[in-house]
Amino acid sequence: MNDLIENSRLTGRVYLDDENVYDSDVDVVELRKRVGMVFQKPNPFPMSIYDNVAYGPRIHGIRDKNRLDEIVEQSLRGAALWDEVKNRLKDSALGLSGGQQQRLCIARVLAVEPEVVLMDEPCSALDPISTMKIEELIEQLKEKYTIVIVTHNMQQAGRISDFTAFFLSGELVEFGSTEELFYNPKNEKTEEYITGRFG
Repeated sequence: MNDLIENSRLTGRVYLDDENVYDSDVDVVELRKRVGMVFQKPNPFPMSIYDNVAYGPRIHGIRDKNRLDEIVEQSLRGAALWDEVKNRLKDSALGLSGGQQQRLCIARVLAVEPEVVLMDEPCSALDPISTMKIEELIEQLKEKYTIVIVTHNMQQAGRISDFTAFFLSGELVEFGSTEELFYNPKNEKTEEYITGRFG
């Protein structure tokens, strides 16, 4: 997406397995199937609930209605949303609550069966009950997917992550198990952040 922004500049490398995703020969459509993204603010497409979830599989060539029906149901179940929307799949996704919209966006990601799910502050725009549902969902999803979450909420990181990376000004300061990083940080900057001396 940053390629679409005039005068944007990117440095560094990001690897998925052994492949730098910024190499010029990377197929971005295939990459988007392997890596799903859930943004900070829910961003359902202005179409039906069904079509939101079926969008990715259609891009990847799935046209069979029965297969799409299976994918939509399976993905909505995976996002803990099926029971709430199964009787209104043709309704606009924009009519869902904020928490439901965020779970719909998660279902949309799951529909293409990614290897990795990236989540940018997935609960920051949600109320506490919706946040709890998303956190419970993440706990379930991490059994099947690699999930990378960006959060400034240390309590949330402590609740749902197995490993934590602490970044400061775009630089990786420390990485380790969440328990180790929170209770026995190796870097002074990490300790200062965790103990509230800055941030």
